[in-house]
Amino acid sequence: MSVVEGFTERNAGFAQDGFDAGLKIMPTARTIIIGCVDPRVDPGEVLGLEPGETAVVRNVGGRVTPGLLAELVMLRKVTQAAGGDLAAGWNLVVLQHTDCGITRLDGSPELLSSFFGVAEDELVAKAIHDPRAAVALDVAALRAEPGLAGETLVSGLVYDVATGLVETVVAPAPIRQ
Repeated sequence: MSVVEGFTERNAGFAQDGFDAGLKIMPTARTIIIGCVDPRVDPGEVLGLEPGETAVVRNVGGRVTPGLLAELVMLRKVTQAAGGDLAAGWNLVVLQHTDCGITRLDGSPELLSSFFGVAEDELVAKAIHDPRAAVALDVAALRAEPGLAGETLVSGLVYDVATGLVETVVAPAPIRQ
């Protein structure tokens, strides 16, 4: 059986026993999690999320990049079109982790500089090897984005892949205080 055949077989079980046609486009916890694509750090599993509770945006390292900022501004427009606003009562959670694969890209500075939208000599400022510092930097980048509402709460977490525990690095606070 191929991987895709296995997925479609599992999907049939989901459609039968786990599908909820009543889920809404707006997450019930009014939260967007920014996380890494690493399969060890699935926010649904790590944080015990229920279907429809949060929206999750994942990229390499769970980093806030120019592309991710543009995507969040676009998501704010989506929430407005759906009758809400990614503003007061909403949460943006940056979730990064230890032993991240992005730390293995030192030999590819051209990839990293393109990803972050900076010159190669500016990569050291992105704290690629320090997830706690990276979370703080990324929360600061969210706070500096004028397209996001100042009332939105932003926080930063680091998941330890060795222990399974999450540490709050940046406590929830309004984007602009």
